Amino acid sequence: MAKNTTASSLRAWYSASISDFLLSQPDAVLGRLATNCEFALIPTQRDAWMAQVQFLRSCLNDLSGSLYFEFNIPRMGRRIDAVLLVGPVVFAIEFKVGERTFDRSAVDQVWDYALDLKNFHEASHNVSIVPILIATEAAESSPIALQADADKVYRPILVNATGFREVVDLAVRSIPGSMLDDQQWSRAPYHPTPTIVEAARALYAQHSVEAIARFDAGAQNLHVTSHRIEELVDEAREKGRKLICFVTGVPGAGKTLVGLNVATRRRELDQPTHAVFLSGNGPLVAVLREALTRDEVARRKKLGEKVRRARLARASKHSFRMFITFVTML
Repeated sequence: MAKNTTASSLRAWYSASISDFLLSQPDAVLGRLATNCEFALIPTQRDAWMAQVQFLRSCLNDLSGSLYFEFNIPRMGRRIDAVLLVGPVVFAIEFKVGERTFDRSAVDQVWDYALDLKNFHEASHNVSIVPILIATEAAESSPIALQADADKVYRPILVNATGFREVVDLAVRSIPGSMLDDQQWSRAPYHPTPTIVEAARALYAQHSVEAIARFDAGAQNLHVTSHRIEELVDEAREKGRKLICFVTGVPGAGKTLVGLNVATRRRELDQPTHAVFLSGNGPLVAVLREALTRDEVARRKKLGEKVRRARLARASKHSFRMFITFVTML
């Protein structure tokens, strides 16, 4: 059972073993959710929670594992309706209570949750994750098929109220692996990449992408990708070729961070491979320029220099523009 802690420190607003959940009264579960809720609880949310609790109480009999309601996804600023750990499988569950159809945005939403867990939740890097979208009033489920990509994230499965347990049983029966340790899984670190503002400030201060990346598998990927692009830049110059590089990845994986790193390392105008960071996002450019100006002011004051912010902003405008001004560089 979850310990009594403040809402802001909770990974999930409710967590329990499946057996404890089934033994608890629905009102007690709802009470835990309401107590840990970080916003004003409105009747529609309360009713949605109660529907989810009642639904899962009817579906989880004879299963061993753990259940988490409102599981935090910090990078996205959202919470997964429910996460279920059974055997070797993590189920990311999105409820659409009262819905009769499977909206495309809802499919993308639950898929994003699964990808986020896979890429940024340390204990989920090497496990199988099955995203499930439940439209409680849908007349029928979509054809149920387990289709995994190379990263062990399965394609979202769309079910109505009667199809959920069939999916869980099929996945647990079909997917190999050792039973997950719920304590280790729930306490594992979550490592999103730095925000673009954090990254820009660190890179402008002459740090490298390796120094500011999170120290997990993602950090190695960022280093390899950044290094490879720099190799291609040098190759294009030496051979007089033009190259276009496309960097792909889930939101938050560090694509912009790679671009910032390459542009920063090659920002000197007198170098033959100098880079500019181009963005069509005007507000983002303004935010970055302001953040970098403030950072430069603070850094110079720490060195004992007397500096006026407005004067520094004017003097550094070109430099900051050259730093900020890429999303496609090569």
